[in-house]
Amino acid sequence: MLRLIIHLSSCSPHQERFSYVCPDLVKELNKYDTDGSKWIKQYTGINSISKKEFTIDVGYERFLGPEIFFHPEFANPDFTQPISEVVDEVIQNCPIDVRRPLYKNVVLSGGSTMFRDFGRRLQRDLKRSVDARLKMSEELSGGKLTPKPIDVQVITHHMQRYAVWFGGSMLASTPEFYQVCHTKKDYEEIGPSICRHNPVFGVMS
Repeated sequence: MLRLIIHLSSCSPHQERFSYVCPDLVKELNKYDTDGSKWIKQYTGINSISKKEFTIDVGYERFLGPEIFFHPEFANPDFTQPISEVVDEVIQNCPIDVRRPLYKNVVLSGGSTMFRDFGRRLQRDLKRSVDARLKMSEELSGGKLTPKPIDVQVITHHMQRYAVWFGGSMLASTPEFYQVCHTKKDYEEIGPSICRHNPVFGVMS
């Protein structure tokens, strides 16, 4: 397990160096098909076992890897909802009086959001979903109602990579945390099923 974690952590700098989120998948594919040599990058590394140098070409993978966030069906046909729709759905399920502030403050966190132009693509796609809904509302009213435009902002920041850890550490440092967490003793007594219940949210399926 430790070896796997080490391998994954060593991959992160390379995926961020070579990979990026493209604005248009079809155009990006055509770009590589037309002049692949211009866009294909070479990675040279050392085999961890044989210690021999190796070189690989990194081509379509540069943008197809991160694209899974926006086209999850590429990896699993059972999942078709892109991350922009997930974010939109979550905000729509919040009280109406906080939706506009939430759309204006979508904060990225976690290593997978470090791909170049990830925030730009998410903001564009999320904005399209929001604008489409406002347009539909106007059409359904027969033009009698003109919804106020919603500002959508996806925010990147210097703590982005480790924001999840920082948030967890801040929560764990509060007295309230110990009122809702499960102890090791509880886990050993009840078993894994204890993880499906939260004192705040109740039973989680």
